[in-house]
This record gives sequence, C-alpha cells and structure tokens, in this order.
Amino acid sequence: MKIESRLAQIGSQSEPGTGAVSFPVYQSTAFRHPRLGESTGFDYARTKSPTRKVLEDAAAELESGDAGFACSSGMAALQTIFALFSQGDHLIVSLDLYGGTYRLLERIMSRFGVTATYVDTNDIDAMSASLKPSTKAILIETPTNPLMMITDLERVCSWAKAKGLITIVDNTLLTPFFQRPLELGADIIIHSATKYLGGHNDVLAGLIVTKGKELSEEMAVLHNSIGAVLGPQDSWLLMRGMKTLALRMERHQYNATRISEYLLAHPAVEEVYYPALPHHPGHEIQNKQSSGNTGIFSFRLKDARYVEPILRHIKLIAFAESLGGVESLMTYPAVQTHADIPEEIRRQVGVDDRLLRFSVGIEHADDLIADLEQALEAAKREVEGR
Repeated sequence: MKIESRLAQIGSQSEPGTGAVSFPVYQSTAFRHPRLGESTGFDYARTKSPTRKVLEDAAAELESGDAGFACSSGMAALQTIFALFSQGDHLIVSLDLYGGTYRLLERIMSRFGVTATYVDTNDIDAMSASLKPSTKAILIETPTNPLMMITDLERVCSWAKAKGLITIVDNTLLTPFFQRPLELGADIIIHSATKYLGGHNDVLAGLIVTKGKELSEEMAVLHNSIGAVLGPQDSWLLMRGMKTLALRMERHQYNATRISEYLLAHPAVEEVYYPALPHHPGHEIQNKQSSGNTGIFSFRLKDARYVEPILRHIKLIAFAESLGGVESLMTYPAVQTHADIPEEIRRQVGVDDRLLRFSVGIEHADDLIADLEQALEAAKREVEGR
C-alpha cells in the first residue's frame, strides 16, 4: 500500500468493537485486570495506553522500524535516546545543529560524563579523526537546521556500522513521506513531531522509531522508566495531523521551491539554502536518498540592517519560532533557535546576524511572495532613508 493511503488510514481500522474510523481518546490511566496474573495488555498509561499505541505502531510502520515511542516533546524523545549512554561515552554529532540539541548535550548530558564532538557528517575523514574508543553513536541531522546541509546517509550508516556505532537520524524536516533513514542503514529515528507530523502548530510531541529487537526492547525500558510519554489527547491530535501529511508535504515543497527561487533572484539576498535548488551542494545526494524536499529553508541577506524591519513588516508570515505548520513562520536563528550555541561556533557554521529561516506554510505561494516583497521593500526604504 502506498504511503499516502497508509497515512490517511492511521487508526481507522483499529477499533473493531465499534467500527469507529477515528480512533478514540482513551483518557484512562489505569486498566482493570480480568483476574490475578492476567492483563488486557494495558496496565498503566505510562507504560502503554491504547491511543498512544496506535500512534506508535503507525510511526514504526511508516519509518520501516520495529517499534515506536511517543514522547511529550522532541527534546523528551532526544533525552530518552541519550539515556542509552553512560558516563564516559562519546558521541559524534552533526556540526550544523539545532540549538536545543546542543544545549541538551553541553549543559545536561555533560554533567553525566557524556561528551560530543561536532563534525561535518559528510566528511568521513573528520569523523574518523573524531572517533574515540569511547565513541558509541553518531547523531545526524539531514537536512540540518538551519543551513540545510545534507548527509549521505547510506555512506555514513555503512561507515558507522563498520565501527560498531549506533546511527541516530533526526528525520523531522523530511518525515517518512520523503525520507526513511532506517531503510538506508540507520538504527534510530527521532522526530520533533510538533513540526511536520503534527503540522498545525497545536500539539507538542516527539517520536522515536527503532530498528532491531534488542535496541527496541532497551528503548521500551527507557521510555517507561523516564516517563516523558505523550498523553492520549495529544496522541490523538498527532494522529489526526499525520493523516494529511502527504498533502501538506507536497504543498510545503511546492511553495518553498517557488519562494526560494524568488529570493535567490532578489537583489537584497546573498544566498538561499534549500536542497531543491540545483546549486545547493547537497542537491544530488538529496535526490538520491529522498523522494522530495522539506518546506523550510534559510536565506542570508546582504545587509544585516534589513533583518529587523523585515521581521516587523511581514504580515501574512508570522515572526515566530518553530516550523512545519500550515501557517508560515519566519525565525531569526542567531537570537532564537540557536542562541544557546556560542557565537564563535555559530559563525563558523554560518548562523550569523544576516541569516533568516523561513518555514513555508500551505498558503498560496503568490500571497507569501507578495508579503515578502512588501516587507523587503519597506526594509529597503528604512535602511536607505527613502
């Protein structure tokens, strides 16, 4: 069955007793035992709940994994994964990285003796140089946030497997509709499901999908023990959002491609970072391992003085953090999503005071371009004093 059909049918055949096509929200935290030593399969909601189970099974199936785990946020999912590691363990991590992940590693995991080295995950030599006897895993964002760097997943997963490393891939930006890293050799997938999977800026959630019996069993213990699980109402909202994922991702991609091309030609813009553009250095790899492109990209202005007036003058586009929703959002990474990364590191990667990140929604592309046009024109008038 094609992925579009599988998405639309999430939960629709999971309630045979009533035939409900929208799976119910089971609000209960406790479940009655038929008799001593017997269980319905549900005992306590932290361990397993009916609504969450349908979501987790769907996530595993869509990502070609063996088990899914729904968490209370993307960061909760990441923390649950990091609990696999012990004092003295070392991780290799994508250089261009979401600021929240950097903060979790450097401010929290470092207290427990887990360290990380940040490298370009397309550079096998750099990764090999970073390898230590204590290295246990590699964490990859592809595309990265916000500079949209692409990692050759099949190549890197093969390298990691030969070194005995666990490969963790953040698939938030492409979703299983466009990319399935487990099929390319990864071991663990993570999603900030708040973003494209939920899709409506109304639910906070994270998802983990694992491949392999032993790893899945260990993750189940961590998920239950840490307890940062997703509640039934949010599980239901996430399933509802995922039902339209195919339609939304196609529209996100179409709009982002049109608008990135418009900005690339604009005299106020120095560069646009979007893998769908032929000049992007990861364009060919992206086409090889993914069936489409995300709806987010970043662009660098020629003059930092344009940033503030652009963010003040956009109207249809909201100046707001987050991404992946039906509404278009624009973010200033240097002072928002990536503020926890030291300036020296940010600038080394390219997250400077001229970079804006645009999460393109599903509005009409012409309206979004018109909004950008008037904001850029207003900024020009202010900067040039006209």
